Amino acid sequence: MASAIEKIKQLREETAAGMMDVKRALDESDGDLEGARRVLKERGQTIAAKKSSRAANEGLIESYVHFNGRIGVLIEVNCETDFVARTPEFKEFARNVALHVASSDPLTVAPEDIPEDAMADERSMFEKQAAEMGKPENVTAKIVDGRMKKWISERALLTQEYVKDPDKTVGELLQDTIQKVGENVVIRRFVRYSL
Repeated sequence: MASAIEKIKQLREETAAGMMDVKRALDESDGDLEGARRVLKERGQTIAAKKSSRAANEGLIESYVHFNGRIGVLIEVNCETDFVARTPEFKEFARNVALHVASSDPLTVAPEDIPEDAMADERSMFEKQAAEMGKPENVTAKIVDGRMKKWISERALLTQEYVKDPDKTVGELLQDTIQKVGENVVIRRFVRYSL
């Protein structure tokens, strides 16, 4: 019995999910911690998808200046209510994303926001590199598509690997935050300055 309580406590600390949600996830996974994590993650994605249509007009502007004073970030993160904007979880999320932007230098928030001309320039460069390999045309097309997909995921904030936890993307961190605070959260925009 004590091990079940310890598992519930551990999962609550890791995920910030409610006690009953953690207990149900453990029941569904027959007491398996990894299975319960998967169940909670899937539920979190479902919750985030449901909340994504709700208006997020409150929030905060977070700033981050790197320790050397040569890189700075301003980021706007929105939520549904001023109450959530003042919570430690929301503020920590905004701070962590600002730090990530300083570190990883994304081009845009979402992949669909990347300008067409930037994508065309990268595609052209990848096509030239692939052509120099001397492979058949269908193979080079796949190489170019694969490199484009990787480049887009590295240049859009939501698809980048999170600096503090490379096993998760910034988009997954956003979904975790939505689950924790119980509201829609949106990274609206950012600007990064560097000397």
